[in-house]
Amino acid sequence: MKKTRYQNYDGVQNTHTFSDMVRWYKERKAKIKDLSTLIPQAEHKDIKRIQENRTSFSITWIGHSTFLIQMQGLNILTDPVWAKRMGFGSRLTEPGILIGQLPEIDIVLISHGHYDHLDFGSIRKLKGSPAFYVPIGLKRAFTRRGYRNVIEANWWDRFTHNGVSLSFVPAQHWTRRTLSDINTSHWGGWIVEHPETNQSVYFVGDTGYFRGFKDIADRYELDIVLMPIGAYEPEWFMSISHINPEDAVKAFLELKGKTCIPMHYGAYRLADDTGPEALERLFKEWDRLRLNKDRLKVMALGESYWIT
Repeated sequence: MKKTRYQNYDGVQNTHTFSDMVRWYKERKAKIKDLSTLIPQAEHKDIKRIQENRTSFSITWIGHSTFLIQMQGLNILTDPVWAKRMGFGSRLTEPGILIGQLPEIDIVLISHGHYDHLDFGSIRKLKGSPAFYVPIGLKRAFTRRGYRNVIEANWWDRFTHNGVSLSFVPAQHWTRRTLSDINTSHWGGWIVEHPETNQSVYFVGDTGYFRGFKDIADRYELDIVLMPIGAYEPEWFMSISHINPEDAVKAFLELKGKTCIPMHYGAYRLADDTGPEALERLFKEWDRLRLNKDRLKVMALGESYWIT
């Protein structure tokens, strides 16, 4: 039976060759990067408060693309990854909150199947009996591990879970977990909305810059945008699948969001850029465009953002 292969807008593909990989490897060997400066941990962590929270809207950055979103009494976790290693490299920063310190999880949102976004070792340790919302093509990876409450989503699909709206929206990326399953599941971002309060969070997932941001802005009013900014170097290799800090700002403006929270930097060395480099470029572009500094919320690991 022929496998379904999912695609990006306009047929954009990640088509790098073995020669491209060799070129990247040689470039990396020639670069000297300072890996000693790390993304800081929050000085104060609201662990007890988030464990007990059933009313307030909050966002806590665990690290990389993992956030705890609390809305309408629900505990929602994005791309849960506490893995100490990724490929051949060790994790650079400890997660902001230990997995055992989390409250019981109601919903897990998965952006795509890459290992730095989907780690079953971490999922097994979660408290509670969460519903898993996953891109189309990924359900089988969950059910064969014994998970039953798994809902697959295609682009623009929308669900309601205990009064909260969950929408799966496009991204420009690709995915693979084995030698033979390239792009046999989809990829995208998740928008979480509370219809009564009109509060919303857009978890962008993993993406290059693409015209789909404008389409998303046409359909949704966005309060908080969790925007990736890392794993973009070398850009000749990464730009299809990973957005750089300048284009992340451009995308945020096209989305017409109120607050930008950067993510996907500083935890793993997936590319040649470092977390501090990504933040420096982000700040420089924000200043160049003279954007309101209050619209940019850079979080420390384990920090919670409480939205009134």
